Amino acid sequence: MKVIKTLDEEFDMSEEADWTREKISALKREAQRIEEDATYSSKGHFNAEDRWLRRNYWLGVPSTLLSVIAGAALIKSHPDLATGFTLFASLLTGLMTFLKPNERAALHRAAAGQYLALKNNVRFFREIELLKITQLDNLQKQLKVLSEIRNDLNLKSPSIPRRAFLDARKGIEEGEALHKTDMENF
Repeated sequence: MKVIKTLDEEFDMSEEADWTREKISALKREAQRIEEDATYSSKGHFNAEDRWLRRNYWLGVPSTLLSVIAGAALIKSHPDLATGFTLFASLLTGLMTFLKPNERAALHRAAAGQYLALKNNVRFFREIELLKITQLDNLQKQLKVLSEIRNDLNLKSPSIPRRAFLDARKGIEEGEALHKTDMENF
């Protein structure tokens, strides 16, 4: 049996195709926003981690060396030198205890990894999942979950220091966050 479509039926199909394209386009734009947010946040947190690790070494290594020198000065009967080195080592140790650079670095590292995972998941969604146009309602739900993950990470993650963010932005603009395959389209 042959089905003959009227002009009205063809118009409805065209409207549905336009609506589908608009919805996919909207999903793609929102996925790109989440991916961009995750890229900047991940890179910013990696930069912050690096800064805190450097502070940990800048405080910890001299503190250790000064403690050793203070002990040696005391053994060699130089109490004034031992006192000075001990006080300075105590100051650095106190700063390490107060600032907790190693813990802060670990927090930023964890946040960076979570944002990087989100970025990868969103990119997969944008490049692969959006091809499943027959599952538009499911795609919208998937994107909502990804958006909620981003929002949750934003609430739980430590703040990115301004300098780390500015360095992240500069690096991203210079292409540091791109894969080789992305650079071909850059």
